[in-house]
Amino acid sequence: MAGAGLVSIVILLAIVAPVVLYLLVRSEHDRREVMDRRSAERAARRDADEGVREADDEPRANGDEWGSEDGDSTAGRGGWK
Repeated sequence: MAGAGLVSIVILLAIVAPVVLYLLVRSEHDRREVMDRRSAERAARRDADEGVREADDEPRANGDEWGSEDGDSTAGRGGWK
């Protein structure tokens, strides 16, 4: 009898879980922002620019900025100049 109850619960979860997942995805789809191509491209560039700024804000491992003349890590070691 307990086995039948466990099987019933598993079957119920197997049916309910995908329905709940479908409803969550559908509600997210309904909240999407519809825009024209120009607005979409502008929003995509804005997202990409924010990602670049966040990466640039991180400190370097050796404290030097890339491309700086004073902190050139290859100076004195025969590297590119």
